[in-house]
Amino acid sequence: MKKGILFFLMASLFITTGLRFVKNSSIWASWGLVQKQTQEITLNQFLSGYTNELYEKIDLKDSVLLQGYELLDTEAQPNILGVTPEKNYRIWETNKPLDTSLTDLWLTLTWSTPINVVNDETSFLTRLLIEQLLPILFLIWLLLLLFKFMWRWWGAGGLPFGTKTWILRTGTDVDTKFADVAGMDEVKDELIEIVDFLKDSKKYLKLWAKIPKGVLLFGPPGSGKTLLARAVAGEAGVPFFSASWSEFMEMLVWMWAAKVRELFKKAKAASPAIIFIDEIDSIGKKRWGGMTGGHQEQEQTLNQILTEMDGFDKETNIIVIAATNRPDTLDSALMRSGRFDRKVMVGRPTLEERKLILEYHAKDKKMDKNINMDALARRTSTMVGADLANILNEAALKAAKDNRKKIVEKDLEYALEKIVMGPEKKIKSLKENERQIVTYHELGHAVTAYYLEHADPVEKISIVSRGQALGVTWMMPEEDSYLSSKAKFMDDMVSLLGWRAAEEIFFGKDLITTGASNDFERVTKIARGMMTKYGMDEELGTLVYADDREYSSYKPFSEKTAELIDHKVKTLVAQSYQKALKLIKENKKLMEQMAELLLEREYISRDEFELMMKDPKKIKEKVAEVRKGLK
Repeated sequence: MKKGILFFLMASLFITTGLRFVKNSSIWASWGLVQKQTQEITLNQFLSGYTNELYEKIDLKDSVLLQGYELLDTEAQPNILGVTPEKNYRIWETNKPLDTSLTDLWLTLTWSTPINVVNDETSFLTRLLIEQLLPILFLIWLLLLLFKFMWRWWGAGGLPFGTKTWILRTGTDVDTKFADVAGMDEVKDELIEIVDFLKDSKKYLKLWAKIPKGVLLFGPPGSGKTLLARAVAGEAGVPFFSASWSEFMEMLVWMWAAKVRELFKKAKAASPAIIFIDEIDSIGKKRWGGMTGGHQEQEQTLNQILTEMDGFDKETNIIVIAATNRPDTLDSALMRSGRFDRKVMVGRPTLEERKLILEYHAKDKKMDKNINMDALARRTSTMVGADLANILNEAALKAAKDNRKKIVEKDLEYALEKIVMGPEKKIKSLKENERQIVTYHELGHAVTAYYLEHADPVEKISIVSRGQALGVTWMMPEEDSYLSSKAKFMDDMVSLLGWRAAEEIFFGKDLITTGASNDFERVTKIARGMMTKYGMDEELGTLVYADDREYSSYKPFSEKTAELIDHKVKTLVAQSYQKALKLIKENKKLMEQMAELLLEREYISRDEFELMMKDPKKIKEKVAEVRKGLK
């Protein structure tokens, strides 16, 4: 960026100086290269000079242009080139009206000042060439010279519209290995073959085996796609060209495809090599009606990458590794065999993989011996590697802030809650009645979930504001789950409706608030998905009624079916709400006692919650203990 700004400043300086240089005739005259200085005057001024015999001679060109030559000196001095001009004139120039003659202007050929009539048809073209085109050509030459200088100084990437948009790292620069990628053994097994080919391609070529030209890594953000690509380059010890596809977008339309050509040209020159392109979905979207959904330049750029990958022969040791979060949006021509032959899913880590990732990132940190990584791994379900690394980093920051020499359990607890639920708000802005509503809201979620067989267990209840949430009931599954049952959906809806049920029972129907709006959205989404996507209703059957196409107003079902779906969704949500009301009414007294504790301390841990649910007598003891501690 700084180089581009410097380039434009230097170019502007050169152009401005050049214009002044060309236009300022006094500079040329001082050098002696041009002895004629021209100045335009009015016709009356010109005739006055003629009357006063100012001119040594007068030229009438093309019957219009009058030029009077005033002799500046009789003995011209040699110029800087050593050439002595014959005479040095100042030319006074004006235009004669077409409908007047010389005699009409009192200009006579018999006067002491000679008048030459010149009718030169090429004079206009000559003046155009000398006075207009030559300065422009001079500036173009100057600009090209500047471009050449900048190119040699910085290379293509230094120019503001250069083609270089990638980061090149040699094999020795990439120190990431597969050992640095915790877990993901299946993914690494898929990539080991790529490494082997880059190291020793001859054994594959002897058997006429074709190694994949492209490998597509897809998965959620932060799952380790870029890390895996770097590990492949580090293991193979080959140059690694890293580029983000969004960086190919330039102000000049013709540069996009040029950048692709330049990238592959450099990679072929450095082969064996790896080209890693991140965010490929930003340019490789499905084409509708011949377009990528963007504009024609995106179409040309996509065609260029397709052409470049087709141009690989069996001896071209280049592997293209691309990453995306949305493989479903990629064009089929990009995904076919012969281009991205191998698709590797980099999913969310399992429980064992999360434990390995946490241990890997904890190696360079001072950790307390009592920290249980197994428990932390269980509480981080659905998190990716980037989230896990961030948890340990936040814990280290917290420990350093509190002047501890080691990371302890409460640092990890703080970091986990911050990552999952957002940072805690320092200013308590809720009114007392609002705190009570939030308290019963969170208890409504927790108590209903406790009595539901398929609901996730409660990890923590808090009425501390975090982010946009006024309070949080954090529920975590006991183990990783990849399928959801109808019973699980039903219990989740009951638990989500616990807020509104608790509000209605403890505060009355007239005082219900807007706090449950997000819960309603989630409940409606679950219920509609059960009816339209998962075939969980006998009357609707095992048909898919959802239309996931973007910007589509088409309904793949009749209006009668739409009414039936709406009725089923409404009935299902109403049944869940009635079950939530029933559970809240049965545990009303218990919730009132627990609310007293939650209002005093603002949070309840999992162990405390489960203990008090099994033995309500423990609630009074806990409240007394908290109040004693506050005193």
